[in-house]
Amino acid sequence: MKAFHSPRRQKGISLLEVLIAVLVLGFGLLGFALMQTMSVRFVQSSNYRTQATNLAYDLIEQMRSNRFQSSWYSSASFAPGSKTVQNVCAPGAGAIALADKVTLWQCQVVRALGSDAGAQVTVAGGVARVAITWGDQRWDPQNPDQTTTFALDTEL
Repeated sequence: MKAFHSPRRQKGISLLEVLIAVLVLGFGLLGFALMQTMSVRFVQSSNYRTQATNLAYDLIEQMRSNRFQSSWYSSASFAPGSKTVQNVCAPGAGAIALADKVTLWQCQVVRALGSDAGAQVTVAGGVARVAITWGDQRWDPQNPDQTTTFALDTEL
């Protein structure tokens, strides 16, 4: 018996197979791009949280090093959006007064977290609380202007 050989036997891939492969690849790359943009947003949010944590610990450590005057650090409080960014947040030369330390810290908060940042510092009964607020809801499409607050309580 003779084997049947079609003169139109397929050799290679069809255009339909290429189209399906390109479509699958396109959806994969689109998903990857979406994942990448979300990752950038969350990394920026994480960076802000790290900055707020470091700034709160910095002020707490200043209070601990100057326990007898720690209540004076309550003047470090400021409302969100009330401070402007200076060009340079650097201490002056020589001994730094407490008011200058507070001003420097406020400048660092605004510089790190944006012009809508604010802080509330309270000292009562040997317990200090530093709460830093900033606008960081870009990842939330329903509430992009909502604020985030990091608060640190410690006993001096």
